[in-house]
Amino acid sequence: MTTTTTHRRSETAEAAAGGLTVFAAVLLLVSGVLDLFRGIMAIANDDVFVNTPNYVFKFDLTGWGWIQLVLGVIAMCVGAGLFTRATWARVAGVGIAGLAIIANFLSLPYYPVWSLTLIAMYGFVIWGLCTVRRER
Repeated sequence: MTTTTTHRRSETAEAAAGGLTVFAAVLLLVSGVLDLFRGIMAIANDDVFVNTPNYVFKFDLTGWGWIQLVLGVIAMCVGAGLFTRATWARVAGVGIAGLAIIANFLSLPYYPVWSLTLIAMYGFVIWGLCTVRRER
C-alpha cells in the first residue's frame, strides 16, 4: 500500500467520523429540545398526559417533568459540545442518550408516540457516537 492510498483512506475515514459526529450532535440537540418541551408541558399542565392507573412505575407527572427538563438541557449542552469533536462530549453524549432512553421507556404509558420517537432518536445518537473510530 502506498502512502497516497493510506493518506486518502485516512482523509475518508476522518470525513466519515466528522459526519457521524455532526449527525449525532444535531440529533442530540433536537432530542434535547423535544425533552425540554415535554418537561415544560408536564410541569405546566400535566392534564396533557394520559393518566395510567395500574402502571408499575408510577411517578408524579410534575416531578417527571422536571426530570425530562433537566435531561433535555443536559442533552442540548452536550450536543453543542459535540461540535468541537471533544472526547468528553462523545462519552457524555452516549451516557446522556442512554439515560434519556431509560427515562423515555419509563414514561411510555403517559405519552407513547413521543416516547418511542425519542427512544429512536437517542438510539441513533448512540449509534452515531459509537461507530466512529479514530485512526492511529
